Amino acid sequence: MKLEGNEGHGGAKTSSRKRTASESKRDESPTDRKRSKDGERDKKEETELKHKAKHSSSKHPRKPLQEPKITSSGGLKAVSENNHADVKTKGVAMDASLPSEKNTIDLNNNISAKHTESDERKVIKTEIREVDLFAPIEHSDMERSDKKSKKTGHSQKDNKHKHKSKSSKKGHHGTDERNPEQRKVGEISANSSDGNSKKRKSKDSCETDVLPTSDSKKETAVKKENAKKEREKKDRSGKDTKTTGKKKPEGKEESRKKKKDGDDGKSKKGGKKEGEDSTWKWWEEGNSNNGIKWTTLEHKGPLFPPEYEPLPNNVSFFYNGNPIKLTLPAEEVATFYAKMLDHEYTTKSSFQENFFTDWREEMTVEEREQIKKLSKCDFTHINKYFLDKSEEKKAMTKEQKQVLKEENNKLTEEYGFCELDGHREKIGNFRVEPPGLFRGRGEHPKMGKMKKRIQPEEITINCSKGSNIPVPPKGHRWRKVQHDNTVTWLASWVENVQGNFKYVMLNPSSKLKGEKDWQKYEVARKLKLKVETIRRLYREDWKNREMKTRQRGVALYFIDKLALRAGNEKEESETADTVGCCSLRVEHITLHQEKGGQEFMVEFDFLGKDSIRYYNEVPVEGRVFKNLKLFMENKEPEDDLFDRINTTYLNKYLNQSMPGLSAKVFRTFNASTTLQEQLNKLTTADMSLEEKLLSYNRANRAVAILCNHQRAAPKTFEKSMQNLQDKIAQKQQQLDVAKNELKEARKEHKKGGTERTRKLVEKTESVVKRLEEQLKKLQLQMTDREENKVIALGTSKLNYLDPRISVAWCRKFNVPIEKIYNKTQRDKFAWAIDMTEEDFQF
Repeated sequence: MKLEGNEGHGGAKTSSRKRTASESKRDESPTDRKRSKDGERDKKEETELKHKAKHSSSKHPRKPLQEPKITSSGGLKAVSENNHADVKTKGVAMDASLPSEKNTIDLNNNISAKHTESDERKVIKTEIREVDLFAPIEHSDMERSDKKSKKTGHSQKDNKHKHKSKSSKKGHHGTDERNPEQRKVGEISANSSDGNSKKRKSKDSCETDVLPTSDSKKETAVKKENAKKEREKKDRSGKDTKTTGKKKPEGKEESRKKKKDGDDGKSKKGGKKEGEDSTWKWWEEGNSNNGIKWTTLEHKGPLFPPEYEPLPNNVSFFYNGNPIKLTLPAEEVATFYAKMLDHEYTTKSSFQENFFTDWREEMTVEEREQIKKLSKCDFTHINKYFLDKSEEKKAMTKEQKQVLKEENNKLTEEYGFCELDGHREKIGNFRVEPPGLFRGRGEHPKMGKMKKRIQPEEITINCSKGSNIPVPPKGHRWRKVQHDNTVTWLASWVENVQGNFKYVMLNPSSKLKGEKDWQKYEVARKLKLKVETIRRLYREDWKNREMKTRQRGVALYFIDKLALRAGNEKEESETADTVGCCSLRVEHITLHQEKGGQEFMVEFDFLGKDSIRYYNEVPVEGRVFKNLKLFMENKEPEDDLFDRINTTYLNKYLNQSMPGLSAKVFRTFNASTTLQEQLNKLTTADMSLEEKLLSYNRANRAVAILCNHQRAAPKTFEKSMQNLQDKIAQKQQQLDVAKNELKEARKEHKKGGTERTRKLVEKTESVVKRLEEQLKKLQLQMTDREENKVIALGTSKLNYLDPRISVAWCRKFNVPIEKIYNKTQRDKFAWAIDMTEEDFQF
């Protein structure tokens, strides 16, 4: 016989067909049989209770009856919270879900101790014991965030009741654990303060259906007291002097007040207030690692640059001293070069050659016959025209600039935002790059080539099905419209110079970018637990008989210890001659048996990413030195040092050692570890704010040096340093004068001590102290600026350093986060700022 009866401990569902006594005894569980004894008594009161339920004024929302199933022992909740607190306090990069899941299973086993353990339960317990600590990305702060979001979800329901006293808490089954007198007083006072909100009544009436009927008489007495108290309150306020038994409509003012109170309660937990742009705390919703990036995505498409405006008739291009009127395509390319006439790029031969070649392709046959040499071209008149326009723009009035700003804001509002999963997210680069001349980094072989104007026919749009597809410019169409929710870009195209894909992506502060950053730093934290094993393995590889394995071990040693980039394969002469670890050539290293009093020295000299020179002399272990000699035997300078391996092979090996691990993760791991160690070493609580900031910059500088983040000294560096030195000299002079005045004041006070001389001494001492602090601050600024002359701190801070390290440091040492991250950076790392406590350690 199929029954629709009791569904485990948590259900209150019963069959609509009446059962016989034998069926009840045979089919019902012990819990249901116990419950059925009370059913006959409860049945008499059921009709009356349902009739009066809508008038219930119970303050606490009642939980469904299945809730006691989980919390009846009173142990699971406490254990879970303790586990959560431990993970939050220690900041260890482990799967925080393991302890709580184990405890859940143990509790369920206690509840069902009378029953035989199923095979499925045994399998689950085995899986938990054998769970891989290095499984992709769900641990530590992510688990903590998931718990926090669940907690927040429950707390929002009761947010309107935050003013209740702690003594009014209820038991797990929704019943009140206080004595009747306390409960009566508590509910009366609560109802009198909350009023008769319609929403509250409808909510409470629905929840009263699951109340145990044994307290129905007490509840009825409480309702009468509530009604009496409410009538007395209205009589005192003069709003309702007649007690007709019917509820009077609320006045506008009272409704507005109640609505406002409700909104305030919402806003405290992140709800939207009218006219307020609330932040989407996506990190509290947990992390899904199933490859799906979004559910719905809608946007307006990219914004195209304006069409070319021809030069006025009084502005001419000259060739060999003669003015020539160019066709519009040739004239537009000529303006690209004219705008850069004062730039150092136009002095480079490769830039000039590439430009002239591409420019002639845009000319007509007649123009090509006339213009044959770049050296005879005169762009000065065009250059002057654009300089004058630039000066005119600078000289615009405040009102004119405001008009331009408003126009740009309108475009940003229209094209700079998208709807992602029901939330308004900012787009990063929504403007299509205008045509111009390619510059490249360093001595790039393609510098000076023309970047052509991108047309809508070259652009692929990505959005969700059923959304409003972006409308292309009039007379054009998109290359393709797709609905791929496994990628994060909104539009893409291929640029013509290097053939690379360009994408319209979301802003760094968006959910998709933030999740990617979060995952990156979590993988780096997992590596911390595995790195010693990996180091032991690559040291063993140094003495392996196979040459490929030896090269892999030495390459991993360099990537780990020197934070070298892995290096990517590329076609010859297509890009600048930049290399990484796996693409090092014999000419890039020099071996010294002894140098500077140290043995086994290796000298590195090559161009890294963005054509930035990497030069370093480092001592290595003896076996590494011998292997390098072996790798260089019988090779020419242009031959590969690691000729048996490449980046793909290396990353595949690392991923087998730890899921998600690649050579790039070592760079993030070493950078974050260095910052954490340096901050712990350099910072003390008794430092001034300026000294703490100097310590932070020095720690960050150590990371930048490790990662070879260099920059050219700013053009205004010397001038700014001179200004700072002048300020220091002026402040020193003021301090010397103040010290002399203090000396004289003390002498005068010593001769004949009066109240006036005492106050004069105190005043002068405070002036000296203030000037000393100001001088020290200026000197610290000068030191900091000098040390950062050729070091780029921003790259490592934004891309390689776990932001939680910086946030925890700020909170521990009372440093305003604004001193470390500006507004844009705080938006980017909002997830870290919200979740990090001061005891976090990488």
